[in-house]
Amino acid sequence: MAPPSVPSSSAAAPPWRRRHPVLLALLLLVLLFFLSFQVVVHVPSLRSTVSRRLFSDHRHRPAREGGPRSRPGCGDLQDVEDFNKTIAYTDQDGRIKLFRVTAREFAASSIWENPLLPRDSQPAAETKEAAEERLLATGSDGANLSSAVVPATQRTDPIKLKREVFRRRRKEQQIQELLHMDKEVELQMRNMATNSSRNFDNKVKASYNIWRQEFHHTNTDSTLKLMKDQIIMAKVYATIARSQNEPDLYTSLMKCITESKEAIGDAHMDSELDSSALERAKAMGHVLSSARDVLYNSDEVSRRLRVMLQSAELSIDTVKKQNTFLVQHAAKTVPMPLHCLHMQLITDYYFRDGVIKEYFHDAALKDEEDKAKLEDRSLYHYAIFSDNVLAASVVVRSTVTHAKEPDKHVFHIVTDKLNFAAMKMWFISHSSRPATVHVENVHVENIDNFKWLNLSYCSVMRQLESARLKEYYFKAHDPSSLSDGNENLKYRNPKYLSMLNHLRFYMPEIHPKLDKILFLDDDVVVQKDLTPLWDVDLEGMVNGAVETCKESFHRFDTYLNFSHPKISENFDPRACGWAFGMNMFDLKEWKKRNITGIYHYWQDLNEDRKLWKLGTLPPGLITFYNLTYPLDRTWHVLGLGYDPAVDIAEIENASVVHYNGNYKPWLDLAISKYKAYWSKYVDVDSPHIRHCYASKQ
Repeated sequence: MAPPSVPSSSAAAPPWRRRHPVLLALLLLVLLFFLSFQVVVHVPSLRSTVSRRLFSDHRHRPAREGGPRSRPGCGDLQDVEDFNKTIAYTDQDGRIKLFRVTAREFAASSIWENPLLPRDSQPAAETKEAAEERLLATGSDGANLSSAVVPATQRTDPIKLKREVFRRRRKEQQIQELLHMDKEVELQMRNMATNSSRNFDNKVKASYNIWRQEFHHTNTDSTLKLMKDQIIMAKVYATIARSQNEPDLYTSLMKCITESKEAIGDAHMDSELDSSALERAKAMGHVLSSARDVLYNSDEVSRRLRVMLQSAELSIDTVKKQNTFLVQHAAKTVPMPLHCLHMQLITDYYFRDGVIKEYFHDAALKDEEDKAKLEDRSLYHYAIFSDNVLAASVVVRSTVTHAKEPDKHVFHIVTDKLNFAAMKMWFISHSSRPATVHVENVHVENIDNFKWLNLSYCSVMRQLESARLKEYYFKAHDPSSLSDGNENLKYRNPKYLSMLNHLRFYMPEIHPKLDKILFLDDDVVVQKDLTPLWDVDLEGMVNGAVETCKESFHRFDTYLNFSHPKISENFDPRACGWAFGMNMFDLKEWKKRNITGIYHYWQDLNEDRKLWKLGTLPPGLITFYNLTYPLDRTWHVLGLGYDPAVDIAEIENASVVHYNGNYKPWLDLAISKYKAYWSKYVDVDSPHIRHCYASKQ
């Protein structure tokens, strides 16, 4: 009889399962998805679970699998070390992960409990302190510590433990040495420590420190640069869109340009941008992408960019010229307080009341007494040529303040007729006694006091009066004008038309009975006693000055036209330049070498300004060529009128500081950090100063 047939599984399945296999599969997927969010295995708890599982497996293992009972637990521990588990779990994002745990991955502080040994026979943990005490008692070395029992909470490294014991012993030994130290040795150690602290230099040069302000880079400008670049490209596409009759795209681009400019404002870094800047940049990016798809043509874009570049260069050039012109204009103007001071002094000079008449009476008597001092060769004589009362007063006051014997210093101040009354009135009413101040009058046109100063003798006077030079200065269509773009605007300063600027080449004529004289510009400040300059041996030279050349800067080729044969044949282009402003002149050598005649010779050759431009330094370099003695640089520090990077240490150590340049200390243009060196010598107690500068406020 045939066995009964067994129905197949498909035949035995219920009808709904046969009809809806897809539905069953979906239900299973939903169930798995739900469980994946509910079952999350954490690693720390996972390790503890695995640890329990490892030993529970050994507890339920038959005794015959554990090996001989003569050495209980040894073989089982070896099995534990080789045991591993791989567990699958889902993370919090629903992704399936695999995690494999081995015995070696557990922390070194863990202790495996042998489940086959009684609990009272488990090895006891030894504390770190107990191990140290045992080491001290036994004196065993680090190699013997390797067999020490590991503590339950922290494994003690034998090498580290021995180091700690060694440090403790050394510390105790040092304490004992200090306790038994001799008083003399202790005093010697203190002195050594004191000297070491005094010689300690905590300044580390050229070091990088992330806490220093210059290394902070939190304020970046990457977004700002991106937006500016977007504006440039938007302008390019806008011009192309307009030329190709794309009004909608042109309007969108111009709108984005306006919005981006508003978001940028006056920002110089990303932190200063408007809060909507990022959104504006994104919107601009979308519009630029659309414009590129519609309008991009490499030749057209490059041509537009070249046009924009040329336009930007022209604009920059124009702004530079305007800036140069405005700076020169500001440098030539007289500030209102300074003009007020001159007017007040002139008024007091001509409309004298009782007090001022008394001043003049005392001054007349004093002039008779001091007349002999003006030609006394044993005294220290200074030459100052200025039309600025306040500047000249600062030079005199700062010099007298630092002079060790102020009664031996004589100041010869030469000014023009226009400012003579103000200069005279200032030094009458603001006496710098015991120093002697003498004011001369020089009038270029009428030659009131210096009879030798005339057109027939002074070639520079003839040039200053020439129609060609006046046209160079005052005609707008001259090649040097702003409209024609010449860069030599600085030579159109009125000081180059003033004879006061050229009197330095006539020292023997002005002071015929003196042997030595120190020339000071009116924009200098004296910070130390200058009398040692009279003891400097000039070694037969006429002019003592500080050299200004540094590498390729301030050499003769900077000031003279070496393309002219007269210059190239007679001078070295690499010769070092020097500075006017503080110069010691040996008038004996001056007369012997006919320095004024040399000056006239070269001044006549330069009537057409082909050898050098206007000014007094180029003819000075020529006139005193190979006749200048270089003084130490600390005597005269320059650059305070144009260079904001002059070393403060050099300024503090200088005998004379010079505000050469356009940023004079009495102007609002002055570099603020240098102004205090000058302003502290202004006589602020003067009623004229208080009146004129109070009106400015």
